[in-house]
Amino acid sequence: MSFGEYVISRWDTLSLAAAEHALVVAIAIALAALIGVGVGILGHGSPRVRETSIAAAAAILTVPSLALMTLLIPLTGLGWGSTLISLTVYAFLPIIRNTVTGLRGLDAATVEAGRGMGLSRLRLLAQVQLPLAWPLILTGIRISTQMIIGIAAIAAFVDGPGLGNQIFEGLSRLGSVNSLNATLAGTLGVVVIAVLFDLFFFAVRHLTTPRGLRVRP
Repeated sequence: MSFGEYVISRWDTLSLAAAEHALVVAIAIALAALIGVGVGILGHGSPRVRETSIAAAAAILTVPSLALMTLLIPLTGLGWGSTLISLTVYAFLPIIRNTVTGLRGLDAATVEAGRGMGLSRLRLLAQVQLPLAWPLILTGIRISTQMIIGIAAIAAFVDGPGLGNQIFEGLSRLGSVNSLNATLAGTLGVVVIAVLFDLFFFAVRHLTTPRGLRVRP
C-alpha cells in the first residue's frame, strides 16, 4: 500500500489523532501563557521571584519528558492529565523569561511618562507596559508552542492523545506491513500542526501588535 493510500484509508483515525494533538497543545499553551505571563509580571519587579521562577522553569526542562509523564501517573493517571500537566510546565521557561525581559527592557522615559499622566500601577501595566512588551511575550509563547508540539508525541507512552500513537505504533513493528507509513503519517502530521500553529501566531502578532512596533521588512 502506498503512503497516499494509507492516509486515505485511515483518514478518520489520523484526523482524530491530529485534532487531539492540536487540542492538548492549545490547552497547555493557554494555561502556560496565563500562568507564565502572570509570574513574569510579578518577577520583573522582584529579583527573588524572577530568579526563583526562571531557575525552577529551567530545572523542569532538564527532566526527560517521558520520566516526568511517568512520575505524574500516580497523581493524574494515564492519558490527558499527565500529558497536559507535563506540556504546561515544559512551556513555562520561554514565556516567563520573555515576559520579564520585555517588561524590564522598556524605555524608562516611556514608563515615567505614563506615571506622569496619573496612571495607576495597574493601568500603567495594562495600557503601557504590556502592549509595548507584547511582541517579545508573544515570541516566548510561540517558541514554547513549537517546543511542546514535539514533546506531545512522547505522550503516547502514557496513553496520551495525539499523533505519537501513530509514530510509535509504526516504530514498534518496523519491517511489517504499513509500519513505515504509520510512522511517516504521524511525523508529517506533527510537522503540519507545527506549521499551522506558527501561521496562527504570525497572524496574532500582526493583528495585536501596535502598528508602530511592527517590524518592517
